Amino acid sequence: MILINFLRSVLHMLFMVVTVVPWALAVVIAAPFLNSTQIYWMCARWLKLAVDGGTVILGIRNQVIGYENLPVGTTAPAVLLVKHQSLWETFSMAALMPHPLAFVFKKELLKVPFFGWAMARMDMIHIDRADGARAFVKVVQQGQRLLDQGTWVIMFPEGTRIARGEKGVYKTGGTRLAIRTGAPVIPIAVTSAKCWPRKAFIKKPGTVEFSIGKPIPSQGREADELMLEVENWIEAEMHRLDPEAYAKG
Repeated sequence: MILINFLRSVLHMLFMVVTVVPWALAVVIAAPFLNSTQIYWMCARWLKLAVDGGTVILGIRNQVIGYENLPVGTTAPAVLLVKHQSLWETFSMAALMPHPLAFVFKKELLKVPFFGWAMARMDMIHIDRADGARAFVKVVQQGQRLLDQGTWVIMFPEGTRIARGEKGVYKTGGTRLAIRTGAPVIPIAVTSAKCWPRKAFIKKPGTVEFSIGKPIPSQGREADELMLEVENWIEAEMHRLDPEAYAKG
């Protein structure tokens, strides 16, 4: 079984490499003639292709709980705060969400050949962490503009991928953005590490749950206590969805 999963993982990686090159080049060539929403959906189609390839090749399937908790309306704002365990949810969120998403990410990713070149054409929020406080000012300015046009901002509050059954430090950047813009916060729990462990090359077939919590209003809140509410909901939901991972605790 390990050998089969290894071969599947190799095949899926090759599938992504082979498909991203022409797709990214097409985005770069077409970008001057498209608006930001069209560019986003053009890129999102490749992410969906990567996810569909993961389903066919790796045997990983997504199950979404709580779609009804997402805001309704083309310009309804939302800040999505998502549990981060692997690359899988980065691809899947764009494939699963009905609105364009703007990821907050470090600008170094724009240097990644082909993938980064296509990302550079998208209306995202890329920051230089060396800028310190100025980086957050940029997040708020761009975040407000994107939310006003109906793009949801997505952030991973733990900041990095966290191993299955563990919890990282929840940073308040997402709740501070929500409070400054007045957008509600949507907590999302994800069990991707069951199939795609952190920093692991070999993936396993199975089902990844995406559980979408109810919107949490941000008006009149403090960033710390709002993030604590988000953290408590996500971690409780992770225990419910993946009890095996937390059995040792």
